[in-house]
Amino acid sequence: MNRLWVRLSLMISLVLFLMFFLQFLNISLEQMGQKPDLDGLPSDPPPAEIQRRLVNFMVFSVVVGTAGGIIIGRVTSEPINRIAKAAHRLGKGELDVRVPVSGSQEIRELAETFNKMALELQRAEQMRSNIMADVSHELRTPLSVLEGSLRAALDRVVPLDEAEIANLYHQTRHLSRLVNDLHELSLAESGHLPMEKIPTDISSMIDETIQALEPLAAEKGVTLAENILPLPEVTLDPLRIRQVLFNLLTNALRHTPAGETITLNAQAGDGWVTLSVKDTGEGMDGEQVAAVFDRFYRGDKSRSRETGGSGLGLAIVKAIVTAHGGQIQARSDGKGMGCEFVVRLPI
Repeated sequence: MNRLWVRLSLMISLVLFLMFFLQFLNISLEQMGQKPDLDGLPSDPPPAEIQRRLVNFMVFSVVVGTAGGIIIGRVTSEPINRIAKAAHRLGKGELDVRVPVSGSQEIRELAETFNKMALELQRAEQMRSNIMADVSHELRTPLSVLEGSLRAALDRVVPLDEAEIANLYHQTRHLSRLVNDLHELSLAESGHLPMEKIPTDISSMIDETIQALEPLAAEKGVTLAENILPLPEVTLDPLRIRQVLFNLLTNALRHTPAGETITLNAQAGDGWVTLSVKDTGEGMDGEQVAAVFDRFYRGDKSRSRETGGSGLGLAIVKAIVTAHGGQIQARSDGKGMGCEFVVRLPI
């Protein structure tokens, strides 16, 4: 046991014991130095001597107690002062500051909590910096197109005809979609995404999502298939989970060539409902699998932002699944071997 109150109690007890022991030793030495009386026994000290001894004991107790208190205070306050100084540095923006984990159990727990808080702040700041860089990078292209097109129209370099207006409208749609995706992702990751969880028939939801995407799949020449085993009702937000399935299926359609197949599997067991979207398309290597849920990540760098999406769809999917207490995983055996995204939702 290394509790702080135990250590303090032992230190105080040691100081008191030292005080009384030294005083006892002092009295014993004085008694040994006294001359015996007629009966051969040491004579009792006079009242003045007793008063002197009491005064000496009081002064000695004050000195030893003060010294012991200073030592105890220094020993117990030093780790806290160290954490306080680190907190001051953290407040000034030194997010890499850490404190050594040592001392009593309470001090160790406080130091560990401080280090964890500092690490989370450092990660949050890094994430904020990355988001700002990503957002500025993503907004630069459509804004540059808009600015260039409008400047060309004002200078009458190109006519502001219906085709040019349609191009400008397309760029504003892309900007609006990007801003909406960013807003939704920030709400989901902060735990403030509005959700209305109700008992839901997932089988019907899967059928509706497949039917909604069949025209797009037919246009690309891709087959949509489903393999649904009996599923129980699950309490979830049907709008958000439908969004998850829609994003996974549209992502699979984007990376699956004509003549291939995309299969949506669903089964229940061990307290979970497992949904998987498996395609026989382009596939991913290990680096792509590890980064596929990152913001603004695109597996195919040659795709434009218009044809390749905003790069936020899978990040939003992961945030929604996590908000439901679920798990999501990407799998692929390599390039050209297809991909599988597996979603597990608690029943």
